[in-house]
Amino acid sequence: MVRALFTAWTGMRNEQRRMDVVTNNMANADTTGFKKIDVTSQSFDRQLAVKINDSTEGVNVIRGIGGMTLGVKIGETYYDMTQGNFRETGSQYNFALDGRGFFTISTTDKGGTEHIRYTRDGDFTVTREGYLVTKDGDYVLGDGGNRIQIPGANLVDISVNENGEIYVGNNYISTLQIVDFDNYDALSSYGENMYEPVEGANIIQSNATVTQRYLEMSNVNMVTEMVDMIAITRAYETNQKMIQTVDNTLEKATTEIGRV
Repeated sequence: MVRALFTAWTGMRNEQRRMDVVTNNMANADTTGFKKIDVTSQSFDRQLAVKINDSTEGVNVIRGIGGMTLGVKIGETYYDMTQGNFRETGSQYNFALDGRGFFTISTTDKGGTEHIRYTRDGDFTVTREGYLVTKDGDYVLGDGGNRIQIPGANLVDISVNENGEIYVGNNYISTLQIVDFDNYDALSSYGENMYEPVEGANIIQSNATVTQRYLEMSNVNMVTEMVDMIAITRAYETNQKMIQTVDNTLEKATTEIGRV
């Protein structure tokens, strides 16, 4: 009976985690280059149940009566890297990646340490010094991992071809450093719509092409997320009712049957 309470609790906890993921996806449905998060569920490892001290089985006899599980838990959280739709913006500093790959970004923490991170969000701008940066002011990297500086950036028109090569007129400036990874499971979300590699991440050549004056939209499907939200809510309520039912049964066992 108590195990039923625990099993229902694990179900509620699992659905709460799934709801957190769905609401995060919905909140970022309009975030440029955002990749939705999916989760899987799995049961706890099965435990062997045995009969002990049963006089019908003889003295000191332990007999297995099968296995049982103790509820459900989140199995895996992963990113759906499916490409989103493109939206034309007209801005010469907006870029969309068609294919597998990421822009390379240089970020600096409060201690002044530089970190290299990656993003699909190509909504860039330039500083007064002409450096190409993200909306949060992090530097976009180009040839050799160097910062991209465009002379007279606020006064000139630039052109970027599908290989990511940046030109001002006929003058070559730099090439956007676009990379890919052989295993997206080795990417961890840093925040600010960026990813950072963890152990097991191997950088490989990207096959993505660059489209200037466009942005890649989020790959979140609001209809799908709403349907998932309804299903999660119903599953949560079902586990809630199970706890209430078991609680009522325990109350009767301790108050009514106990008096008899």
